[in-house]
Amino acid sequence: MSRNEPFGYYPGCSGQGTSAEYDSSTRAVCAELGMKLQDLEDWNCCGSTPAHTVDHSLSTALSARNFVQAGKQGLFDIVTPCPSCLKNMRVALRNMSDEHIGPQASKLLGGDTLQEGHTIKSVMQVIHEQVSANEIAAKSIRPLEGLKVAPYYGCLMSRPQGLMQFGDPENPMVMEEILAAAGAEVLPFPLKVECCGASMGIPLNEAVTRLSGKIIDLAAALGADVIAVACPLCQMNLDLRQGQINRAHKTHFQLPVMYYTQLLGLAFALPHNELGLDKLVVDPQPVLDKLANQRRAVANAMQTEGAA
Repeated sequence: MSRNEPFGYYPGCSGQGTSAEYDSSTRAVCAELGMKLQDLEDWNCCGSTPAHTVDHSLSTALSARNFVQAGKQGLFDIVTPCPSCLKNMRVALRNMSDEHIGPQASKLLGGDTLQEGHTIKSVMQVIHEQVSANEIAAKSIRPLEGLKVAPYYGCLMSRPQGLMQFGDPENPMVMEEILAAAGAEVLPFPLKVECCGASMGIPLNEAVTRLSGKIIDLAAALGADVIAVACPLCQMNLDLRQGQINRAHKTHFQLPVMYYTQLLGLAFALPHNELGLDKLVVDPQPVLDKLANQRRAVANAMQTEGAA
């Protein structure tokens, strides 16, 4: 993968709906960093969480079809912002070589052939690999100085290790390094790869409020101004369901939960409408105010030094 060539971009279903702000902020940040994203034509759902529980061949074919579509466009290096999509598509690449699942999935594909040489990575990992910390710092004309960030990856981004290949499965550091380069104070966060309750919000709401509540509680206890996330489902559970968590546990959290791309976009001074800040349920205004106050304090200090 090289950012001098276009990456095939797979937004995933949530990127067209519930996490539209993740999609828009990802596109804006990648454009600012010189990463060319080319949408896969006629892409389809990867199967999300339920497909593999019904039929492994079907779920493999669903994801594999996206690689077939990419190959028709001459795109072999694919990126996606969503950890669940990433996991499903990596499983599909592995399963297409399986002597039992592969032929059945190929039959479901109607004869379309999956070409050799496809790769897929998370957008976060590609930014980390392709863009240096110095470049991110140089782009950060409004650095995140003074902002205390709790980095939360969720349980899928780095596990299982052999499949996801995302550093230490229990202690990934990619988000920390990216946001620190943008000027943030990234807090050590022991629950950064714990499960938030995932898709159990309706059938097991108690589990989601308990697990997500634990994450928010620790972030607040550590003094975080914001929780940074990289997964649409995690963002929904921590942000949209924060009111449910408060009601269930008699807490009063109002802790903003933002995608790491939104925070990078703020550091890069990208327009707020491109970052989708208005889609967040918990008001991010305290984050914006703290950053603005920090900039004023720095400017005043520099003015005072100049006068002296």
